[in-house]
Amino acid sequence: MLWQFYTVACLILGGFFFLAGTLGLLRFPDVYTRLHALTKADNLGLGLIVLGLLPLAGRWSEALKLLLIWGLALFASASAAHLIARAAVLEGRKVWEREP
Repeated sequence: MLWQFYTVACLILGGFFFLAGTLGLLRFPDVYTRLHALTKADNLGLGLIVLGLLPLAGRWSEALKLLLIWGLALFASASAAHLIARAAVLEGRKVWEREP
C-alpha cells in the first residue's frame, strides 16, 4: 500500500514538472530562459517518474534499465542545451532583461 502511494505521488509530481517545463518553454521570453526551464524541469520530472516506477520493476535489470534511461536523458539534455545556448551566443542573441 505504501509503495503504491509512493509511486502515484512520484508520477503526479513528475507530470507536474513536465507541465511546468512546457509552460516555461511557451512563456519565457528568450532562448536561454527557455533552455533553463526545459532542462531543469523536464529532467526533474523524468527523474521523479523513474523513481516512481522503480518499485514496479520486477527485476534488478529492469530497474537498472530505467536508471540508465534517466542517465542518458540527463546527458543528452545537458549536451543539447549547451549546443543550443552556444549557437545562440555565437549568433549574438542577447539575454532578456526586464524593461524599467
